[in-house]
Amino acid sequence: MLVLPSELTHEQASACLRMLVQGLKVLKGPEVVVDASALAVFDSSALAVLLECRREALSDRKAFVVKGLPAALAGMAGLYGVDGLLQVAD
Repeated sequence: MLVLPSELTHEQASACLRMLVQGLKVLKGPEVVVDASALAVFDSSALAVLLECRREALSDRKAFVVKGLPAALAGMAGLYGVDGLLQVAD
């Protein structure tokens, strides 16, 4: 499982994405789960990071699931029309 930090804004996005992609490359199994439950401070960059991580997972033929997505970030995804791209688990 990959874990997002408590803060993910434009300032942290590039470094966070690099770490997630590195982690994704070593994960075995057919599914990548990203735990977003620690996210407390975020902006739309968090969505960009999740969507790029999803793209990387799908290119490796792995399913992509987000666990613990904060309601505000889920709402932002809906506002931008990308909520259908993020499979959210309880």
